[in-house]
Amino acid sequence: MMQKPVVRNEVNVVGRSGANCVVLSAAKDRHFSVAVIPLLLILLALALPASAQDAKKPKAAKPPKTPSAEPAPVPPLFTSDKPLDVTFTANFGKLKGDRSETSPYRDATMSYIGADGKPVTVPMKVKTHGVWRLKHCQLPPLRLNVNNKESKHTLLYDLQKPKMVSVCKNQDDYDQFILKEAQLYRIYHIITPMSHRVRTLHVTYTDSASGKVEATRYAFLFEDPDELADRLGGQMTKIKGATADDMDANPLAVAYVFEYFIGNLDFSFNGLHNGEVVMKRDGSLGIPIAYDFDFSGAVNAPYATVDPQFKSKRVIDRVFRGYCSIQGAYPAAIALFQQHKDAIYALYHDEVGKLLEPKVVKEELEYFDEFYDQVKTPKDAEYVTRNCLGPR
Repeated sequence: MMQKPVVRNEVNVVGRSGANCVVLSAAKDRHFSVAVIPLLLILLALALPASAQDAKKPKAAKPPKTPSAEPAPVPPLFTSDKPLDVTFTANFGKLKGDRSETSPYRDATMSYIGADGKPVTVPMKVKTHGVWRLKHCQLPPLRLNVNNKESKHTLLYDLQKPKMVSVCKNQDDYDQFILKEAQLYRIYHIITPMSHRVRTLHVTYTDSASGKVEATRYAFLFEDPDELADRLGGQMTKIKGATADDMDANPLAVAYVFEYFIGNLDFSFNGLHNGEVVMKRDGSLGIPIAYDFDFSGAVNAPYATVDPQFKSKRVIDRVFRGYCSIQGAYPAAIALFQQHKDAIYALYHDEVGKLLEPKVVKEELEYFDEFYDQVKTPKDAEYVTRNCLGPR
């Protein structure tokens, strides 16, 4: 049985550092005016207390890319949920050999049929990424690098560096797993905009060296993390160790309830394992973002394993992993899932949902039914969230 590494323990430590200082120096210049010295000493006296106070503050964040109060336009690819047929061409011989995070970007193209019926081809760079899938999957997970100048007036404009999630194996049943995972991203985005946008693709993978078709399978593109962070008015942190005190309780509660809803245990926000944290530029608390759901009970992939620390016997077993310190935020989070239940279930009858086999749809909705039965009343929901982590 293949295993995917899991960050098993939340580390309740977060480190911050920052210091500003004022340094005053004067060169021995024969033209340096003595009259200026008293003024400089006064300025120095005024600056020192401020600098000492500033040393306790974190370094100022970069200003937002879009200073306007108006929201940035949605990239064209994400303005529709309709599955898009594309041909992705790259040197798969080289990509399959790129098995490390330091692998280089390589030339590639993505083509589709435009609204006028003519083919549109967009050049780009592409590199492999990830850890577990790089070691175990036939088609490597890919990060695209799409240049705005070359993609202008196409569906791929303004995508920046999105990830393309492909099937692990070139088999029909793996198409179902990738579609099920894509649906979970769509559900998350219905619940909250503090999540990645996605677009389902039907991809013909073509090797540029031989012209051979490697596979024709479903995949999905999801929003560049940095673009998501910018959309939310912040930037992704690369520093591990964030606790509940460092994050906004409301989106954190939504994220934990969502992970419970889909039966996912393979994540850690403070470990930045299948979880991201956006630090807001205005200095307010961070926003957790969940991603990578193929080890969830809702996907129930054959390669998914059970982490023994949770004492679960099956991948589909739900375990609540939210912090007790934000107990007051859980009722509102659960209410969001109840409010959007019809919209969530409707996803399994639209253009993407119809790509799933009927028996798969039935299994998915029955799995979600179990969640809704567990939170039917406030007392029922409290029974779920009382199994939280940390001091109450």
